Amino acid sequence: MLYLIDGHNLIPFVRGLSLKQMDDEMRLLDLLQGFARDKRAQVEVFFDGAAPGWAGTRKFGSIIAHFVVRGRTADDAIRRRLERLPQGSGVAVVSADRQVQAEARSHRAEVIPSGVFAQNLTVQKPEPQKKKKASDVGLSDEEIQEWLDLFGDDKN
Repeated sequence: MLYLIDGHNLIPFVRGLSLKQMDDEMRLLDLLQGFARDKRAQVEVFFDGAAPGWAGTRKFGSIIAHFVVRGRTADDAIRRRLERLPQGSGVAVVSADRQVQAEARSHRAEVIPSGVFAQNLTVQKPEPQKKKKASDVGLSDEEIQEWLDLFGDDKN
């Protein structure tokens, strides 16, 4: 399935993300990559208000990100993208904007409210790095003792 997502509309609904974060778009793209991989889905995300030099389409892993030039909206870009797709072609539009939802329905696309879709995304905190022990590198007890005998034991 192809998901067309209004990125800035989705961010406030995702736990751990905020539009106030400097890297909000990149963090959402990371989450969407996991979603696309898990669901085996195609994802296109639209961000309006692109910074100078950032307007255009870029690929981030399997995700296509459309950075819409200032003065235009992600809503308009999603509408234009829908118009290029055959009606009823297995597309889902993720937005909380009622007008975008209505236009998606008229195009016979599935509509998923941003709050509902956000429940499928979770911000994962990196696991703390575990300190490796000598036994974690695949050495036998005898090999560990031989190294300790050669180089000494820091504990002594």
